[in-house]
Amino acid sequence: MATTVHTSSIQSLPLLARGKVRDNYAVGEDRILMIASDRLSAFDVIMGEPIPGKGEILTKMALWWFDRLGGICPNHLTGEAPESVVRPDEVAQVEGRSMLVKRLKPIPVEAVVRGYLAGSGWKEYQANREVCGVPLPEGLVNSARLPRAIFTPAAKAAVGEHDENISYERVVEMIGPQLAQQIRETSIALYETAAEIALQRGMIIADTKFEFGLDEAGQLVLMDEVLTPDSSRYWPVEGYEEALAAGTNPPSYDKQFVRDWLEAVRINGKPWDKTPPAPRLPNEVTERTAAKYREALERLTG
Repeated sequence: MATTVHTSSIQSLPLLARGKVRDNYAVGEDRILMIASDRLSAFDVIMGEPIPGKGEILTKMALWWFDRLGGICPNHLTGEAPESVVRPDEVAQVEGRSMLVKRLKPIPVEAVVRGYLAGSGWKEYQANREVCGVPLPEGLVNSARLPRAIFTPAAKAAVGEHDENISYERVVEMIGPQLAQQIRETSIALYETAAEIALQRGMIIADTKFEFGLDEAGQLVLMDEVLTPDSSRYWPVEGYEEALAAGTNPPSYDKQFVRDWLEAVRINGKPWDKTPPAPRLPNEVTERTAAKYREALERLTG
């Protein structure tokens, strides 16, 4: 079993940022070492307990997808070994869970694509028959497949804040019409290709979010992680039809165990208020969550 890493500590490189899951270190001026920790966030709060193996699973899945989607959009991988830029005593924190990537100018838009109606999209549809300003037909139910995939962007929030759904018009105001259109078209193409590949392996990708940056030539580049259970809603095909008929959420490959447990837990008789610190997760919950992530990787890449 590889090292479990809740918070990395690489002394040989300057720390750029710690996100909910990733720790980013500067490698010179033009590269970043991205380490996927075993941290888990739920309701935008980072849990104190790591999910064993999670960072490695996320990295393996992201690399597997980058490999298959390169024809649609270039990505940020340099192809160099992440272990090569740290001290020998730091390799254990990096091995199997890191990417050495190009430093890009990030675009402050979360490129969310939905192929199915779920989560906040379902809530919004019930209220006004649209999602992020995209009108949808009447009569759709929870977890229904949409007539076609839709681009429903969000504005990136500071750590600890919720990303906010925005309209396409707002994206145009933020980054200009040309880049907005390119991101929308590229995101939908990436999603449709990935959804087809996943379906052949018995998995539905209900929705996902992509992040993009620009390189020094102004070219659009896919960055961060891609199509992991942290950034995507994966459902096994078994059980989907039943859930759809019942109007419930299909079982998913993600942190649903943790969310369900957190919703049910009582602290001094009261529900958790979803602010830090998070309640301590029991071993059973971290183990079952780790097993779900493992199963997602095995089904997809097996």
